[in-house]
Amino acid sequence: MLSSGYLYVLCAAALWALIGPLSKQVIALGVAPLEAAFWRSAIGWSFFAIHALSTGAWRLQRKDAPAVASFGIIGVSTLFGAYILSISMVGAALASVLLYTAPAWVAVLAWLTLGEKMHAHKLIALCMTLIGVACVSLGPAIVSGQGLGAVNMPGILLGLVSGFSYATYYIFGKRYLGRYATPTLFLYALPVGCLGLLPFVTFMPKSGEAWLFLTLLAVTTTYGAYSVYYAGLRRLSATRTAIVATLEPVLAAGLAYVWWDERFDLMGYAGSALILAAVLCTILGGRSSAPARQEATS
Repeated sequence: MLSSGYLYVLCAAALWALIGPLSKQVIALGVAPLEAAFWRSAIGWSFFAIHALSTGAWRLQRKDAPAVASFGIIGVSTLFGAYILSISMVGAALASVLLYTAPAWVAVLAWLTLGEKMHAHKLIALCMTLIGVACVSLGPAIVSGQGLGAVNMPGILLGLVSGFSYATYYIFGKRYLGRYATPTLFLYALPVGCLGLLPFVTFMPKSGEAWLFLTLLAVTTTYGAYSVYYAGLRRLSATRTAIVATLEPVLAAGLAYVWWDERFDLMGYAGSALILAAVLCTILGGRSSAPARQEATS
């Protein structure tokens, strides 16, 4: 069961790695970043709605509605918006790495809210992850002697905001996956996320190619990725899931290089190597503290 949890999370990481390249393609086709974020959530919601209604998994208890709505604002509006803006400012590779400050937030939040213990291998992996993020985002400017003034700070800060909002997925999932199937949660969270983005969106005419890439972005990185990710989260602890998923920025960097010729320098590749080592440290560091549970949806 533990190995299947890792496979689910790694599959989610591979799908999420498409966010940067696909988003840049959509933006290149004339879609503004926040409009792309809106359609990513709206089209993704339609697939979750079909899934939830076809399986009868549409009921939500009234007492849980405020939490799901809050998750829609933080985990959808804030994450989708901040992340794609960061991609447009600093590139897909760097934005995806900044997103993965999330494990540090998860470790603290899981310790405070879920009672997960901070084992030594988790602390080591978290330190390696944070150092890796620093190498990729700040290292080039410092090494070149340009200083932090050469860093696109708005893009960096938006990337860090996306990392914090991304961390809520782990905590929210651990609290509510025992009660609801994944399509149920996103059936209600995604429309709230769309409404949160709506005031900031200016809709423009789009080509058929733009709609194709928007649909591909939503199906792969929203419906597909979150479905398999939450299947993995049912089987692994929140902190362990967060760190294993840090394979995403390494994969995203590779795709950004192939698709958009985005490159890291030596510091960037060293940081990526540290992130990979942190993933390995997490997997080999001991047994998960979370009990294995069977996925409720198919």
